[in-house]
Amino acid sequence: MHTLILKNVTVKIEDKIILDDFSLSVKTGEIHAIMGPNGAGKSTLSKVIMGDPHYELISGDIYFDNQNLKDLTVDERARLGIFLGMQMPQEIPGLSNADFLRNAIHQKEGYSFKLMSFIKELNSTCEQLKMNKEMIHRGVNVGFSGGERKKNEILQMYLLKPSMILLDEIDSGLDVDSLKIVGENVMEYYQKQEAGILLITHYQRLLDYIKPDFVHIMMHGKIIKSGTGELVSEVEKNGYEAILKELENHE
Repeated sequence: MHTLILKNVTVKIEDKIILDDFSLSVKTGEIHAIMGPNGAGKSTLSKVIMGDPHYELISGDIYFDNQNLKDLTVDERARLGIFLGMQMPQEIPGLSNADFLRNAIHQKEGYSFKLMSFIKELNSTCEQLKMNKEMIHRGVNVGFSGGERKKNEILQMYLLKPSMILLDEIDSGLDVDSLKIVGENVMEYYQKQEAGILLITHYQRLLDYIKPDFVHIMMHGKIIKSGTGELVSEVEKNGYEAILKELENHE
């Protein structure tokens, strides 16, 4: 079992506090969904875990398997088995998808890397995600639609085989068919690999495919309420402000 722990984490960017004394624990075999309005700090959360240098960790600690991530670089965190599926994946002109993945997996596996096994898995996963095989040989995300970029993130996830997965609004930019493909493939990977998932989303529709064990409502840089899948229906019905008012009335 692997565990990601955020303990009393406070983060700022440009003198503005984004995460405020934030704490959360995610184990492999668990799916945690983070929901909340724009500006709540949801995307900041995923970037801070992954080590984005634009964000300043003022206080608190982030652990993965009892190892403090505070002084580790992005690639060192990735080598530990943490993966971030990004909200807005960037283009990398001049580097093909195939070369990018081959080099990343070769770095991870070292002498045990087998080229033919890699090619076979790359092709079969593209078919599974209903991706055009031509995309394998194009620059990373170059000319890709929003949906194609998100499928490409899931392709990377499948081949890199992380144990802890952060998905930052992986549903944005997806049409109905692509949402189903992405959602079902994430769920299949989770079940086969017994990974942990921290899923950031605005909408219930993704949670029709990726079934969370825990749902956390985030506002003003902290979790204000946690529950099970029923909490998603409450958000859809009443909105975030109603939940915040309810909590304030009970204080």
